[in-house]
Amino acid sequence: MKKITEAVSKLSNYMAQTEEQTKERINASGITQTQMHYIEAVADLANPTITELAGILKITKPTVTVAIDKLVEKECIYRVKSDTDRRSAHLHLTEKGKELNQLHHLAHITIARALIKNLSQEEIDSFEKLVNKIVR
Repeated sequence: MKKITEAVSKLSNYMAQTEEQTKERINASGITQTQMHYIEAVADLANPTITELAGILKITKPTVTVAIDKLVEKECIYRVKSDTDRRSAHLHLTEKGKELNQLHHLAHITIARALIKNLSQEEIDSFEKLVNKIVR
């Protein structure tokens, strides 16, 4: 168990450093890693409501609301009132939010390339299967 814990720690640190370097490249120092993940989730869910976002992220609606309000202030997200239910709004990425999401995705690609660069195709296939099994 100790070796797995150490490996997870190294991997986590590497991923955080790579994401931070990507963030610094675009001078987005005002955006936290958590906020980057909110932006990614909004993009992945294609304009969700606060309720939908909270459900996917498995956190409370008030917590999501506070985070989204900050991202609105930072001009990364904007709200559009629902046509069917005027009490709710859908979250959309601004151009800045889209750019941040693209750069966050680039960080993931950089991490993936670094992880597999010294692996054979068989090892890559095994790694992919293991990761998918772990995160189910």
